[in-house]
Amino acid sequence: MTPPARSPLGQPVAYATRRDAGLLFPIARAESRAAIGVPSALPFAGVDVWNAYELSWLDARGKPEVAIATLTVPADSPALIESKSLKLYLGSLSGETFADIATLTATLTADLSAAAGATVAVALTPRAGFAALRLEELAGACIDDLAIAVDHYGPPQPAFLEATGDAGEETLVSHLLKSNCPVTGQPDWASVQIRYRGRRLDRAGLLRYLVSYREHAGFHEQCVERIYMDLMRRCAPQALSVYARYTRRGGLDINPWRATPGFAALPGNPRGSRQ
Repeated sequence: MTPPARSPLGQPVAYATRRDAGLLFPIARAESRAAIGVPSALPFAGVDVWNAYELSWLDARGKPEVAIATLTVPADSPALIESKSLKLYLGSLSGETFADIATLTATLTADLSAAAGATVAVALTPRAGFAALRLEELAGACIDDLAIAVDHYGPPQPAFLEATGDAGEETLVSHLLKSNCPVTGQPDWASVQIRYRGRRLDRAGLLRYLVSYREHAGFHEQCVERIYMDLMRRCAPQALSVYARYTRRGGLDINPWRATPGFAALPGNPRGSRQ
């Protein structure tokens, strides 16, 4: 058996301990959007809400501090930020001195906004606020207990989607969304909330469709936009909101939201049980 020191787990990795915004790696949204038929005039509003749990820096006297950062990236930003590059950037702050939390917030805002090409909102929860944090699940009717047979796990299959019957408005939730990171191949797990107004969605077909992402390689943001576009094309709801809460990986969770403009307010940031 190979000892851990001689396996990939035992290989050293150099991490910067001084602020290095050059570690941030932006990825243009345009190419992936073109591939799924998103027009340049975006048909949705939205944001990507990131929660960063591995944020530490030094105060003016050299003592380490920690906080949880919530980063809100607008969906109309030219670029998303690759998650591992964000982890490395945040790690580079661990040996950096900041006079106060306001200075740190301003630095994060400037660096992340420059990478995304649009203003990124940054909110920090310091240690004093940790005790107030609570778990909260996405609201809606869960469809995961439907007794369906499944034999298709990729690629995503929009043909499973169907709208039938009378029009109405409802919110559906599934915890069975899984996709794979296109950079590392690692699994990404999520809960997804679909709120819509229009003809009723066939719930069994919707669940089969969400499961069909199981072997799909796509960034979190791209998966949510694909779900939005497929639902619009196949089911033509009058209004639609798709919100995914992905589980934490590398100290980060990413939670994209896309909605028909004016249909839904900016969602909250409820930390689910799996996050």
